[in-house]
Amino acid sequence: MSSNVDLNVRPDYDSVIKEIADYVVNFDIKSDLALDTARNCLIDTVGCGLLALKFPACTKMLGPVVEGSSVPFGVRVPGTNFKLDPIKGAFDIGCIIRWLDYNDTWLAAEWGHPSDNLGAILSIADFISQKNISEGKEPLKMRLVLESMIMAHEIQGILALKNSFNKVGLDHVVLVKVASTALVTKLMGGSKDQIMDAVSHAWVDGQSLRTYRHAPNAGSRKSWAAGDATSRAVRLSMITLSGEMGYPGVLSAPVWGFEDVLFNSEKLSLPQPFGSYVMENILFKISFPAEFHAQTAVEAAVTLHPEVKDRLDDIESVNITTHESAIRIISKVGDLNNPADRDHCLQYMVAIGLLKGDLIAEDYEDDVASDPRVDALREKMVISEDSRYSTEYHEADKRSIANKIQIHFKDGSLTDAIEVEYPIGHMRRREEGIPVLEQKFLKNLQITYDATKSNKIYSLCTNQEELENTSVTDFQELFAVESNNF
Repeated sequence: MSSNVDLNVRPDYDSVIKEIADYVVNFDIKSDLALDTARNCLIDTVGCGLLALKFPACTKMLGPVVEGSSVPFGVRVPGTNFKLDPIKGAFDIGCIIRWLDYNDTWLAAEWGHPSDNLGAILSIADFISQKNISEGKEPLKMRLVLESMIMAHEIQGILALKNSFNKVGLDHVVLVKVASTALVTKLMGGSKDQIMDAVSHAWVDGQSLRTYRHAPNAGSRKSWAAGDATSRAVRLSMITLSGEMGYPGVLSAPVWGFEDVLFNSEKLSLPQPFGSYVMENILFKISFPAEFHAQTAVEAAVTLHPEVKDRLDDIESVNITTHESAIRIISKVGDLNNPADRDHCLQYMVAIGLLKGDLIAEDYEDDVASDPRVDALREKMVISEDSRYSTEYHEADKRSIANKIQIHFKDGSLTDAIEVEYPIGHMRRREEGIPVLEQKFLKNLQITYDATKSNKIYSLCTNQEELENTSVTDFQELFAVESNNF
């Protein structure tokens, strides 16, 4: 046979895609820990979305594509009066919940925020439930939403364990698109074959570059990238369920497959079977809206605040000892051009913690950043790596996110070295963290709703059995408002 022709033998589906589909179709979730954690993840994620509605940069992204248009079975976006088609509904929900970078995180060879998938899951569950009611059927229950969250977390998180998309310049939202596509196709009644077809489309799609997350181009697209991924997942699922074919060798095809084109010809791997591991071990951002590699650094800075707040001019250096991933992702010097630039700058976040003894979402805005003391502190920071921190960041039984800060003064004196290895949102600090997470949720509810409604929502969402048995339509209606306050 001539060497200048392709062998046109259609392959079987790539094993990674087959394992995803088999898991979504057949796995039975029995872990009470995973379900309880999924509930906490749900309330934290929705609460962060409500907080984001305070920011015009976020709310300008919301609403129907064509102003004034309406659709049947319109998806509700928490905290708003919008009723949108499920594709735009997924975008808007995904946009608000990720805008402030304040909900869950998964750190491994690839990092990301598996709660991003809620944009697609909640949107399509609301759409299906309303359609069911119109046909005399039962709406979906929130138990199914929690189960879908567990599965989406697992797909994204297990794929992230050993596969580093950031090292080839791709954004982690590729995994959101893949996970959401699998779950949405299932929720819409797709077969195992259709799930594989749809997931193949998610992989064959052009993937987002990380350009918008890094200096010198960091910008607000990183806040709506997840919404973009979840909306695309819904669209690809619908295309597939219309009868569109899939692409079995999308990952492994020589020359033209994902691995050869976008992954340096490395094979994607699944280092452990899918189960409920990721949700059970998810990291929550409880205290600070800070990129997760900086959570413990901000906690250390806040601890040092009382000792340094009256001695800022006496500081010689701020010595920050951290791990390799933090240095690679969020350590930066020079001008910071916008809030998205600042919330991915380790030095900026530490400076605010030292100055204010806290860090809130508003601290990334221009009025706070213009305080000359912020940049003066940044210029005094010395960043170094501790190899133990970098190693234990990847160890499965630790997954620490360690940072240490020590302040040196011009007179030769120095503070204690404040070391924080595990943030309050870590699995190792669950008992301490969950009560604080629940209060964070209540505080976010009170931004949008009066005390009576806030307490009603809080009571439902902190009761596992009651929430699981609540219909998706009732849940969504509870979070809707009559008129937008932005």
